[in-house]
Amino acid sequence: MKKKEDISRIYRAALSAFAEFGFKKATLDDIGERLGMTKGNLYLYAKDKRALYHDAVAHALREWQGRVLNAVQREEDPRDQFQVMALKAMEYLAQDDDLRRILARDPGIFPMFTDSDPFLDINSNSVAIIEDILKKGMKRGVFRKVHLKELPRVLFMIYKMFIIGSYISPEGGLRLRMFRETLELITHGIFREDAKKSARSASPKDSTKQRH
Repeated sequence: MKKKEDISRIYRAALSAFAEFGFKKATLDDIGERLGMTKGNLYLYAKDKRALYHDAVAHALREWQGRVLNAVQREEDPRDQFQVMALKAMEYLAQDDDLRRILARDPGIFPMFTDSDPFLDINSNSVAIIEDILKKGMKRGVFRKVHLKELPRVLFMIYKMFIIGSYISPEGGLRLRMFRETLELITHGIFREDAKKSARSASPKDSTKQRH
């Protein structure tokens, strides 16, 4: 077996142990048992349990991100890309039991703000995916002009809010249906275009005449 395949298998086994026992209670022996390896062999791949935990979670986050990106790249229209990106990102975590359980145990993995983000490089790539879709949409004229410096981060924060509410917060409650409603709001807004045009065309002078 190649080392690259070994690493993926080791990270998944580690993720499984940490999901079941939590970081504090999980041991390298627990992980080695899942792999049929000794604890000593695990030190060839990580200097200690903390490093293995970080690398295993990072591996899972990249798998999540990669799955979403692959789905996005199968679409041509930026509007479809945006919809697929949002829904696939939300749905994936429902399928990865180990990562979901770890996030519930350790919410610090996925903080709302970047000043305390232990996986800033990975999450920055997610923001870059959003930014790229927005750029394509603006270039093709299917998205209105937006501020690319801030909006991708704002959208990612909204997504984080739903992840926390749906999978991490003990109260739960924010599920896929509400996420879809929010996605509809983001993509279509709440102002009717015909109503805005009508409001602009009605001058103060016209309104005065109507009162008389």
